Amino acid sequence: MFIVAYALIFLLCMVGNTLVCFIVLKNRHMRTVTNMFILNLAISDLLVGIFCMPTTLVDNLITGWPFDNATCKMSGLVQGMSVSASVFTLVAIAVERFRCIVYPFREKLTLRKALVSIAIIWALALLIMCPSAVTLTVTREEHHFMVDARNRSYPLYSCWEAWPEKGMRKVYTTVLFSHIYLAPLALIVVMYARIARKLCQAPGPARGGQEAADGRAARRRARVVHMLVMVALFFTLSWLPLWALLLLIDYGQLSAPQLHLVTVYAFPFAHWLAFFNSSANPIIYGYFNENFRRGFQAAFRARLCQRPWGSHKEAYSERPGRASAQAGLRGGAAQRLQAAL
Repeated sequence: MFIVAYALIFLLCMVGNTLVCFIVLKNRHMRTVTNMFILNLAISDLLVGIFCMPTTLVDNLITGWPFDNATCKMSGLVQGMSVSASVFTLVAIAVERFRCIVYPFREKLTLRKALVSIAIIWALALLIMCPSAVTLTVTREEHHFMVDARNRSYPLYSCWEAWPEKGMRKVYTTVLFSHIYLAPLALIVVMYARIARKLCQAPGPARGGQEAADGRAARRRARVVHMLVMVALFFTLSWLPLWALLLLIDYGQLSAPQLHLVTVYAFPFAHWLAFFNSSANPIIYGYFNENFRRGFQAAFRARLCQRPWGSHKEAYSERPGRASAQAGLRGGAAQRLQAAL
């Protein structure tokens, strides 16, 4: 059951996030500030799928840690950095949307500044996960052994954070929980609440003139915000069980049977649910965003290699009756997304 469940989310993660990267990078109309942050989310999700899902699956299937010390450190570091980069990117998206919608006349974030922000995000993610990478190590369990079907015993190894003092682990867990989960998501909730309030005050549908155009623009912005809110909400719910278990291990003072129950049954499900978040983001993009949806459809029809995205008329067709900035007609999926983002 574990193998099937992890194989499913691994395939979804690899295929979906690779397509997201391909769509954004190949089509110049998709290279907006928000989509650059979405691209960064997809890259972090790919790192989770490559470096964390296989090792976590093997760790859950067998007793002990079967890999070397470098893999122990790398898996923990990449997983921690990917999660940190994801939540920091969600905050950056919320800030960018907040500035664009609540304060529309302020200076917009440029692509260059967005790329600088992404670099800072990964630097902060590395900085906050350095203590974990330093303390992660593989050690042999002195009083425990692995036993095979022929009753032969083998040494048991574990990958864990070897802190100099026991209380330091609790402090570090609390710091991580507050800095890469609680505080960022609280900030996201506040900003999206302000955005929702602003959108509710936007002009509604009208029959003609500028008011009608403003109403359509407000609805486009609302659809984009709905997609981003779903990404943030799903991230919150997916990682909540794992954070709850980590805090329970450090502060719950569990007995040996309780600790065994949590480790054997609760942690594998919590890890799977957290990893499932990396696989579900492309599905959310495809459901809420027309350009990503059409890009996925074109990819599954095996037409991505036939012509460049910028001239793919089927994926980005012009709709008659609307003005365009370049040709006097506005409409088209790419231009509509640029107006919304």
